[in-house]
Amino acid sequence: MPKTAMLALGLGAILMGEPAPTCAADRTPEEVRALVKDANARGLVRRAMKTKLVDVRPARPGEVIVTILAGEGKETQSRPAIEGDRVVRNRCGATGNEEYLVAADKFEERYESTGKPAGADGWQEYRPLGKVVRFFLLKPEHGEFAFTAPWGERMIAKPGDAIVQDPKDPNDTYRVAAAAFACTYEILD
Repeated sequence: MPKTAMLALGLGAILMGEPAPTCAADRTPEEVRALVKDANARGLVRRAMKTKLVDVRPARPGEVIVTILAGEGKETQSRPAIEGDRVVRNRCGATGNEEYLVAADKFEERYESTGKPAGADGWQEYRPLGKVVRFFLLKPEHGEFAFTAPWGERMIAKPGDAIVQDPKDPNDTYRVAAAAFACTYEILD
């Protein structure tokens, strides 16, 4: 069966409430957004916001951040950093205090300093600004699949993970590992 037919079959099965094919397949970002839309129609989409304090340091231009999750390995990899980008480190022992890159133009709208000075290692405490996102949790029938995140890197999504979407920008749809979501987000409804 051609890959496009297999993807259509898998998405169609999920939308009809049937199990996905057993093999993990790549999905397009459009197909993942369709999952969110379908979950929303079924009343499964909820709102949450990141609330747990984080540590932040300036990224070095050209630096690539590989996000490693404890027990899972590599989650994703950033593009090379440019001037003004920041490296954010979650405070979540369950995930290994993973790090990720935040673009300069997104950072100021997402985080604010708590006022504590940076440590000798350059990390400074920041608070998320409480940007409300939409999310739904993947169920076993969704299976495991890969898709391209908004920053251009391939992500693996697994049952239990959250598919998170900016309600103002549906193209900003990505996976947050189950443990990281539970540790760093507050569910609003």
